[in-house]
Amino acid sequence: MCVKKIMTSAAMCLLAALIAGCDARKTETAPAPSSTETAPPVTPMAPENPTDDTALDQLAEDYVRLVLTLGKHDKSYVDAYYGPAAWKDEAEADQASPAELASRAELLLAKLPETIEPASDLQTLRQQYLKTQLSAVMAHAHQLADADARNFQKEAKALYDTEPPVQEYAEFDKELAALEKELPGSEPLHIRVQQFQQQYRIPEDKLDAVFNAAIDECKKRTKAHIQLPQNESFRLEYVQDKPWSGYNWYQGDAHSLIQINTELPIYIDRAVDLGCHEGYPGHHTYNALLEQKLVKDQGWVEYSVYPLFSPQSLIAEGSANYGIDLAFPGDEKTRFEQETLYPLAGLDPAGAEKYQRVLDLLAKLKFAENIVAREYIDGDINREEAIARFQKYTAMSPEKAAQRVRFVDAYGAYVINYNWGKQLVAEYVEQGADSPDERWEKFSRLLSSPRLPSSLNW
Repeated sequence: MCVKKIMTSAAMCLLAALIAGCDARKTETAPAPSSTETAPPVTPMAPENPTDDTALDQLAEDYVRLVLTLGKHDKSYVDAYYGPAAWKDEAEADQASPAELASRAELLLAKLPETIEPASDLQTLRQQYLKTQLSAVMAHAHQLADADARNFQKEAKALYDTEPPVQEYAEFDKELAALEKELPGSEPLHIRVQQFQQQYRIPEDKLDAVFNAAIDECKKRTKAHIQLPQNESFRLEYVQDKPWSGYNWYQGDAHSLIQINTELPIYIDRAVDLGCHEGYPGHHTYNALLEQKLVKDQGWVEYSVYPLFSPQSLIAEGSANYGIDLAFPGDEKTRFEQETLYPLAGLDPAGAEKYQRVLDLLAKLKFAENIVAREYIDGDINREEAIARFQKYTAMSPEKAAQRVRFVDAYGAYVINYNWGKQLVAEYVEQGADSPDERWEKFSRLLSSPRLPSSLNW
């Protein structure tokens, strides 16, 4: 589905009603301006022709400034920024409220064409990108300004430009039954899964060696198909007390800080998964290509900022998860783990095939996470019930289930970007691409283009 109409005042009210009251978790509100604070708000400049490059460049700059200013009210919002330092300083001095920033976003939206016809040329995709991202900026600003009940489906549509499927727990009975057969016993299934996985836990003193070997292999396989910037690099860091298992903090100039959360056990399969997802061909590759191809080569400043709660995240997370399967198709991941990672971790590779069968079943339960998150966000269940349902329907350990609820507290409907995002990216890349080389080529183009969810079918 593509965005074709500008956001009129009436449509604005409808959107505000749809996402009304989405409370901003991890939000900080800027103090009211004092009599000595004279820094004026950044007023968007109206381009004379919103379809030419100069006008779009100005609108893109206004968009970046808007995102930076909104980031003052939500410290999780600006995931990365590597544009002019002066813009960030000016945003810090801007005292506009979230409601005022929502109005600015609407004014910017009105400067774009009333209709954007489906087309694959960069100019049209750029207009669609700015229109879709600005709609999400406006939606998130309203989330920060309002304080009523949240709604999972409407939040997903407003922020991520997509409508994830509404599923029921019964759809996963087949996978749960298959797990019961793989791991028979009288204890609850999630306990049996946890006990089974303990055989494949990476010892803490082996983590660095295992992760470095996994990332090196992910990088080698990616570089065989994608030309990366020559100066690209990353730094690996281990942290604790986070609501996520791994995070890529893109620093600009093709450099990333990759953090791995070690507060919960890390199993052998996670090394390749996180190496691909956070590094190659995942987030590090995606951000480096966007910076090189769109910011440096095209001069598109809108890509110098990454607002986390935006349609861009569905492409980022979906491509990062799909990239694992692309880099390690079929049984290649299991074979690499057996031959390289198991020995480095001091683990017995004899059970690797059975472990992979269990992992494949657990992967099919990922969409059940969306059901739990939807019920929790919509207020149908409380925290304790959400933890219990994560255990029952996705076979998470109690500790992992509690961490997942913390993630939903912090990031809301963002959970759809991992599973639903992966499915959308897979469908886009694999349509008409029959060979591995063709899929890599299409995947690479997606990572360095302005495409967002509603333009994947253009």
